[in-house]
Amino acid sequence: METEHILLFQDSRDLSNISSNSVDLIVTSPPYPMVVMWDNLFSTLNNNISSALHRGDGDLAFELMHKELDKVWVESYRVLKPGGMACIIIGDSTRTVNGDFQLFTSHTRITSKCLTLGFKALPVIIWRKQTNAPNKFMGSGMLPTGAYVTLEHEYILIFRKNSKRIFKTVKDKRKRDESAYFWEERNKWFSDVWLDLKGVKQNLKNSKLRDRSAAYPFELAYRLINMFSIKDDTVLDPFLGTATTTLAAIASQRNSIGVELDSTLQNHIINKILNSKNSLNTYIEERLQRHMSFIQQYIESHGEPKYINQNYGFPVVTRQEEKIKFPTIKRIFQKEPCKIIVEYS
Repeated sequence: METEHILLFQDSRDLSNISSNSVDLIVTSPPYPMVVMWDNLFSTLNNNISSALHRGDGDLAFELMHKELDKVWVESYRVLKPGGMACIIIGDSTRTVNGDFQLFTSHTRITSKCLTLGFKALPVIIWRKQTNAPNKFMGSGMLPTGAYVTLEHEYILIFRKNSKRIFKTVKDKRKRDESAYFWEERNKWFSDVWLDLKGVKQNLKNSKLRDRSAAYPFELAYRLINMFSIKDDTVLDPFLGTATTTLAAIASQRNSIGVELDSTLQNHIINKILNSKNSLNTYIEERLQRHMSFIQQYIESHGEPKYINQNYGFPVVTRQEEKIKFPTIKRIFQKEPCKIIVEYS
């Protein structure tokens, strides 16, 4: 068993080298419009953005930034298979423009565009990012009316292309059974508010790389991939950053395509993937251990579950968990400059 992971260092507004209807799932987080750290990037995509910012026309700059992201969503819709899913992690932005503080609602702007493309909107997940920063409050402190609510959450927008995916073949049904998640994971993952995932601090030594890469926790990408795809599916991230989505796809026995505009990240990304075997196998083992710990607690409060997983021999709560089988990574190697193969045992 093996999976293939393609890295494309190019502009994701043009994905013509990816076939239409070839991707099962998209998991990505774009640059956030109207966040200062992304101003230069957006301005290189459209000079009018820089002009709007300098004039203090925040609303126009916001719309022009999203016009560039729109091109990626058009391509995303094209490459997705019918029944395929797209998960877009995005936060709204607050910014003072011309002396006025305001909110720029990227999540509604992206949703609006995706609906016009033909996507079906599904219930969103609110990712509440934990923060203990002592200076997180904005505005006039304890004095009304000029204090502002602090944004401590982001949105995971979830879309589907066309109707629900149907699993017709015996092979696909088997892979779906093996890709199931545990009952206790289902209860946590499919809640519309995620409280247990912290934001990620960048550990990149090169400050330029750190400034150009948005990061979210591995667990976030791993959950979404396991929620909305099955083994051997292909996962696309058109804003790859530091390859979190690729690593989560590897751990989940999915194929992946990662697209990243910043070619200076290439060596970092490739080395990170090639050296990930032990940490990913440890993560998979810890997932099994978490289930066994849960089962011990379940037995104490509810008694022995009725069902046994056929691959591991431990109890599970439902019949749908009987065939769950996690991959073990045997080898990760670079087959071509931007193609990585992962073998499983």
